[in-house]
Amino acid sequence: MALVRQAWAAVLRDFSSDLIGKDPFRIEHLWQTMFRGGFFPSGVVQSAAVSAIDMALWDIKAKALGVPVYELLGGLCRERVVCYPHVGGADTDALIANCRSKVEVGWRFVRWGLSDPAGEEEVFEPHRAVADGIDRVRAVRETFGDDLQICVDVHTRLDPPSAIEFSRGVEPYRPYFIEDPLRSENPQSLRLLRQQSSVPLAVGEQFDSKWAFREALENDLMDYCRLDVCIVGGLTEARKIAGWCETHYVPLAPHNPLGPVCTAASLHLCLATPLHGVQELSREPGQILPDVFPRQVPFADGHLLPPEVPGLGVEIDEEAAARHAPSGAREGPARGRYRREDSSFTNW
Repeated sequence: MALVRQAWAAVLRDFSSDLIGKDPFRIEHLWQTMFRGGFFPSGVVQSAAVSAIDMALWDIKAKALGVPVYELLGGLCRERVVCYPHVGGADTDALIANCRSKVEVGWRFVRWGLSDPAGEEEVFEPHRAVADGIDRVRAVRETFGDDLQICVDVHTRLDPPSAIEFSRGVEPYRPYFIEDPLRSENPQSLRLLRQQSSVPLAVGEQFDSKWAFREALENDLMDYCRLDVCIVGGLTEARKIAGWCETHYVPLAPHNPLGPVCTAASLHLCLATPLHGVQELSREPGQILPDVFPRQVPFADGHLLPPEVPGLGVEIDEEAAARHAPSGAREGPARGRYRREDSSFTNW
């Protein structure tokens, strides 16, 4: 992760000559300059850097005009945005308890990741994970009934046969969606899974532009769009993808594990988008670095609410930020890698 951060910083420095002194209101023009200004096509690292600048430009323009960003995106389509939290547990009983704690304070969704119940760090065996995953979905559905929406993040850890087995196994318990059941490099691999199960599929958190979404959208291989405004090119690109999704009846379900700025930008997009499913909210506003982000977006009863202040609704204390070293913390094994029991590499 340290190398990735250094790469982002290098791209941002390289953008400075194209940005400093330019009109910040020309957001689309500046986006095109950054995204298409080099000979080689943009990749994830460059697109993430574009995203950071783009979200700042929307914040600058909205503050200059004295309105929240969602007003510039077309105005409110809804008065609140339903979210899902991250839950988990070492076993099914712990998962049930964690789900109950969320339900009791107003959440209508829960989400957890597919894992190997053997508990050995850095080991992931699909046959164990699939069986355990089906049992957990069944237990949560039987405990909480139909009012609680269930999302399971496979995190690209399965190959097609295992993904089909898992999808068929959970189908009777009607999950809201299964997220990233397969690797993202070849969207056509979703076609086989699509033919074998009716479970809704949420796809796209690793896609870095509207072009990366093209195949899955145009071939109707996804039911929910997991775009990440911090990866896909910011709000400028995200709203284009949202319009494309509308033509295929695909609601947004933004990927959002990255902090208060991503939460705020995703919220404004969802507030101004006709088709919205659910927004990821790994931690409630105010729980992440409140000294660095003294103002964060409003939240109540499992929903994010429209900010009433101009801009994104997030303020950053730069002096406080300078006191915090960058964190490489991430969900998953300590090294960010999984292996099979025979020591072969498998998807993270």
